[in-house]
Amino acid sequence: MKKRILLMIGLAIMVMMLAGCTEVNKPITSESTGFWNEYIVYPLSLLIITISDFLGDYGLGIIAVTILIRLAILPLMIKQTKSSKAMQAIQPEMKALREKYSSKDAATQQKLQQETMALFQKYGVNPLAGCFPLLIQMPILIGFYHAISRTTEISNHNFLWFDLGDPDPFYILPIIAGITTFIQQKITMVGMDTNPTMAAQMTMMLYIMPIMIVVFAINFPAALSLYWVVGNIFMIIQTYFIKGPDLKKAAAGNAGGAKKK
Repeated sequence: MKKRILLMIGLAIMVMMLAGCTEVNKPITSESTGFWNEYIVYPLSLLIITISDFLGDYGLGIIAVTILIRLAILPLMIKQTKSSKAMQAIQPEMKALREKYSSKDAATQQKLQQETMALFQKYGVNPLAGCFPLLIQMPILIGFYHAISRTTEISNHNFLWFDLGDPDPFYILPIIAGITTFIQQKITMVGMDTNPTMAAQMTMMLYIMPIMIVVFAINFPAALSLYWVVGNIFMIIQTYFIKGPDLKKAAAGNAGGAKKK
């Protein structure tokens, strides 16, 4: 049942992403039609334009709106982090249950599911609590991405050393985007008690994702790179405060290991 629910959530996210990607090259205006355009992309585009006009700079406008969006979904991110930590806390007991009911016959697997659900109820853990925030925030973040790429006013302005509508000519933003992506993923992994297989997968993504971001950012308008950099920096600060105890514990462990040497 759990796998089916997760599959449905994954399909919903995929449909939302594909729905937005079909018009990625079409400018967004007040005349754009469709639920995605009218209620997500255009309002975000209008917000970028309004704040940019108020600040007198589209680069500052993108930075401001990126921070506002991140602040808006911050409660969801905190809830997602707490849910993940709660799931990690009961991993030893879940492992014991899997070992106890290791047989693959239907009756044993049904008993395993019952015992697992009882464990969730005992500790007040919702295994899907971490998925719902992701389902809610993905349309917002993808919509913001589209609002930047499809707002024609952005391409007519520059910020610092680059034109917002063209790729960064010195590749500085793409490199910073890659570095901040790596740092953000690295501190997110701190304190996570995962099995060797999952740990290997996470380590692989730790290096693959920054490389992908750099490659994309080199070819995308600098406005999108700016969005990635600001969003990553916000996420790093956010994760640092949310996972403060885990980060301090890891730092203390590393310091203790260094002293022993």
